[in-house]
Amino acid sequence: MSTLTPEKPAPQKTGSPPGGDQRVATRSFLARRLSVLRPSTRRLGALGVAAVLLVPFAAALWGSGAWPADLTVDVKGPLDDAYDWVLDNRDTSPVFLYFLLHLSNWAEDSVAWMTDFLLNLGWFAVTAAAVLTAWRVGGPGRRGLRTAGTALGTFVVCGLLGMWEATMETLALMAVAVLVSALLGGLLGLGAGLSDRFERILRPVLDTMQIMPAFAYLLPLVLVFDIGVPSALIATVVYAAPPMARLTSLGLRGADPAVMEASASLGAMPVQRLLTARLPLARKEILLGLNQTIMMALSMVTIASVIGAGGLGEEVFRALSTVDVGQALAAGIPIVLLAVWLDRTIAAAGDRLGEGGAGTGAVWLHGWRAWALVAGAFAALLAVGKAATPREWSDDWTVDIARPVNDAVGWFTRNLAEGVPVLGGTRTWADGFTTGVLNPLRDTLTATPWWLLVLLAAALALLAGGWGAMSTAGLSMAAVGAIGVWDHSLDTLSQAIAAVVLTLLAGFVIGVAAARVPLLERLLRPVLDTMQTLPQFIYLIPVVALFNVGRAAAVAAAVLYALPAVVRITVQGLRSVDAAALEAARSMGAGTWQQIRQVQLPLARPALMLALNQGVVLVLAMVIVGGFVGSGALGYDVVYGLQKSELGVGLTAGVAIVLLGLVLDRTTQRRTDDRSLTH
Repeated sequence: MSTLTPEKPAPQKTGSPPGGDQRVATRSFLARRLSVLRPSTRRLGALGVAAVLLVPFAAALWGSGAWPADLTVDVKGPLDDAYDWVLDNRDTSPVFLYFLLHLSNWAEDSVAWMTDFLLNLGWFAVTAAAVLTAWRVGGPGRRGLRTAGTALGTFVVCGLLGMWEATMETLALMAVAVLVSALLGGLLGLGAGLSDRFERILRPVLDTMQIMPAFAYLLPLVLVFDIGVPSALIATVVYAAPPMARLTSLGLRGADPAVMEASASLGAMPVQRLLTARLPLARKEILLGLNQTIMMALSMVTIASVIGAGGLGEEVFRALSTVDVGQALAAGIPIVLLAVWLDRTIAAAGDRLGEGGAGTGAVWLHGWRAWALVAGAFAALLAVGKAATPREWSDDWTVDIARPVNDAVGWFTRNLAEGVPVLGGTRTWADGFTTGVLNPLRDTLTATPWWLLVLLAAALALLAGGWGAMSTAGLSMAAVGAIGVWDHSLDTLSQAIAAVVLTLLAGFVIGVAAARVPLLERLLRPVLDTMQTLPQFIYLIPVVALFNVGRAAAVAAAVLYALPAVVRITVQGLRSVDAAALEAARSMGAGTWQQIRQVQLPLARPALMLALNQGVVLVLAMVIVGGFVGSGALGYDVVYGLQKSELGVGLTAGVAIVLLGLVLDRTTQRRTDDRSLTH
């Protein structure tokens, strides 16, 4: 103990400068925070052993080249046989006559009734109802006025653009689809929230419903229900129900245990606890699920137009077929505005739930009195509207934006697509990107031995997510070859890899800049909102005009579609980094770039991995849409199968896209239960 006498100052023991203890402490703090990023040495060792054992064995047994025909299973034949059976028995089978036919008639009649109701109500009454409801949901004060203003602007612009009737057709289909999706998703979520076994059974079903490209399950629906509203409605329900189910289950499972225990102690029966405690506590999650269901249903508008849904989607699709950018924009703007109006209205309702229903203002502006006021005002406005305004939106009140937009696009195409001095133009870039990036990447993948790609997918998944992820990725990659679409899948994979890399480069750069500069983030917010609510087909029209049809145009559309989510998640992840870690880095003299590179990016790695995962999912979501502009491969197969009623070709390609999604997900997404991510 004599060596620690106070007569010997601490800074002179080692010659360290003043503040050395603080620097040691900050380095220790950062080391503890960054230790979660160290890879598992056991996994690396396992990969080394596997490479030594499996690679020589596989090389000796299979050599190199494409997927061998002996390991291929014919799935197209049975699917085509099922198609022929349905065609032969659709008019005689009891399943069709006594169940599916009634379901089809109900779907057709429900949407037709809702469409007639909205059109007969008239533009003035529909607008008034939307504005009054938005004001009531938003509550008294500025928030309610902003929500009502959003509703007013939405419907007025829809009329000014000459899209009133198409908007009502889309709104009718959405109203019925959202009602069915909310009921179905709510019931499934209720079962999953109350039963662990049911939740385990339901999870893979919901995963498949969300990952499976919409075009892939349009094929069997068209086969069963034929082209028209019933197929579009059921496809929308299948696509939009999973968020409601997931978030309902999440809300029920997240109910405060103390409240549930208190309810049980008061003698409440299970049904009473569900109705009086668990469901009220899950209101915000259920409302968020409804919001996501509405957004998902609206995103199906253009896709459902391919099978005869009508409405705004049909206008967009028709404009796409003639490369009429102006007309497509005139139909796309109402879709965006409907999404913004519904999102803002439901968000306002969620905020009021968070406030416990309290509000400011007079007593008659709350509760049932406010709804009575809304009903009275609507009745008065309905009478005034019928007496003073026509039922249909007059053509004299419309504004033609198609011509100036097409003129602007023509100017950009003439001056940017080709002949730009030195730069060459966007079509020159597209050709160079295809020959310099996409072709070599595709050729490299197709020239690589199939067994090596399977092992590589399994190895990357092992490093990212553990043994379970390794099994899923390896089996999924092998299944792609087993169903007979190996070459087309590798072509699609090359496009997806290129699009994901470009998306991440742009998204991370923009996200880092927005996280460091609040003004930039505020300026980007409305742009990102618009990009996220635009229909998928809208992206194809400008990229075709600038890049011409081909794989480069499909990659560009995929990048534009996936970029907003990557930027948002990156910004959120960087801003969520522990302030103490940043302060410690500043105290050590770290500059801005050092703080970003050595602190924020490493500590935000879970969020960045999530951004990568979402980028992969959204890029794959555009694979099918890219099939309309010459992307080829699996996207073309699905589109061809839908247009030519080739169930085997289209559905097999859709399954392959799901399998590729599983491979990319497992190889890029680090699991939260991974030991390497724990403290």
